[in-house]
Amino acid sequence: MSQKFIKAKNNNPRSTAYGRFYAQAVYDENFVETEELAEYIQQQASVKKSDITAVLTELGEAMKHYFELGQKVRIKGIGIFKVGFSSIGVEKKEECNATTITKRRILFKPETQRVVVGQTITPSGKVKQKFVVAKHLIKDVSFEETHDNVMNMNTESNTSGN
Repeated sequence: MSQKFIKAKNNNPRSTAYGRFYAQAVYDENFVETEELAEYIQQQASVKKSDITAVLTELGEAMKHYFELGQKVRIKGIGIFKVGFSSIGVEKKEECNATTITKRRILFKPETQRVVVGQTITPSGKVKQKFVVAKHLIKDVSFEETHDNVMNMNTESNTSGN
């Protein structure tokens, strides 16, 4: 399997990229839910699905607990999660408080690793490595063009009832 994409044209006449084509990600219309994750993990590990489901269910509560303590949460192989927010600007320092916070969100920084993609030798004879920083979760994902704007992985079940 691979991540699907379509070729999309930039139709914004005010953009410097107007008229250019770009690859645009296409996603399945369904979400992978906790149960499906647990089923997959169970096949990869020696832990029962019910135990995995319990852990995944409690993960959100555990993260919330640590966010309330002002902590960042790092999940090895995935990345770092932390609280982010926006607030309105006020004239005086005393007016700036929790009531001025307007939006709350979770910020995510994926785990990355350096991947060597080549090397060069400098005129002085030193070897200089060329590398890219790859996001751990997606560094080996392949890409494939599709012609559907929305993928539907359950095409058999959707067409069988028609």
